[in-house]
Amino acid sequence: MRAVGLHRYLPINHPESLLDLELPEPTPGPRDLRVRVRAVAVNPVDVKVRAPKPKVEDPPRVLGWDAAGVVEAVGADVSAFRPGDQVFYAGSIARPGSNAEVHLVDERLAARMPQSLGFADAAALPLTSLTAWEGLFERLGVDRDGRDAGRAVLVIGGAGGVGSMVVQLAKAAGLRVVATASREESRAWARDLGADLLVDHRAPLRPQLEAAGLQHVELIFNTQSTEAWWDTMADLVAPLGRIVGIVETSGPLDLGKLKSKSASFAWELMFTRALYETPDMAAQREILARVAAWVDEGRLRTTRREHLGPINAANLRAAHARIESGQAVGKVVLEGWG
Repeated sequence: MRAVGLHRYLPINHPESLLDLELPEPTPGPRDLRVRVRAVAVNPVDVKVRAPKPKVEDPPRVLGWDAAGVVEAVGADVSAFRPGDQVFYAGSIARPGSNAEVHLVDERLAARMPQSLGFADAAALPLTSLTAWEGLFERLGVDRDGRDAGRAVLVIGGAGGVGSMVVQLAKAAGLRVVATASREESRAWARDLGADLLVDHRAPLRPQLEAAGLQHVELIFNTQSTEAWWDTMADLVAPLGRIVGIVETSGPLDLGKLKSKSASFAWELMFTRALYETPDMAAQREILARVAAWVDEGRLRTTRREHLGPINAANLRAAHARIESGQAVGKVVLEGWG
């Protein structure tokens, strides 16, 4: 089968940073779906994993943690899917990635695609939807059915891949959505997704929030550097408020800054359930099924912004470079193997 992978971890402008490969087709385990991949999306995690380091992979490593495709075979213990089902998923970072014509994913991590979307638009959704859903509804404790309507949430990085989904899910849950965005392109994108108030992260946030009548915010969802935003978040979070972050730190955080407010901080990593095979691992299938239903109902939309053509090494290198630039809005996808 065709695939894109790496032997060495190199800068993205190196022609061997990602390579076109021919690999054996994998055989599904008892709970696996064997999926014929039709489209993939690229996320910051792809860039982080591929970042230069002194290590050689033999056999080559295949990246990719966003896919949409068609089930062509199932393992002996699979009960929720059958061949011919169109599915989307992010999968597990502990297994070979989805930048391959044929890919294995545990059935507990996949769901049927939204009926209203094609493969490219569906592939843009899984990783960011799971991160946003778990962070907002599980870590921050927001009621997804609207019982927290009117509460304010600050979304730091409101136009990125995860931020684009947080804005939509928060709006669908009835929250007042405050999103950071600086360039006109990203501000227009976040506004179109439903942000009620936009603030410029290149300037101090407190004066901008106070001008809008917000002394503090009860909920903060940070999709950017946890360290860079820590002092600002500690200042802006309301007493008894909650903060969730998704970007790892290089050193300890001063949790003491939250003590006087009895505020809480939580990490969100959507790979946790798969990494540890938690008893509720199938919750990710349920989340993606709910996301698909909300898309089909018109409550959510795809965040696919750029389509770079077929899945090959050259186009994936271009996608990685786009993510590394820090200028990407929404999601970057590739489709087909032509």
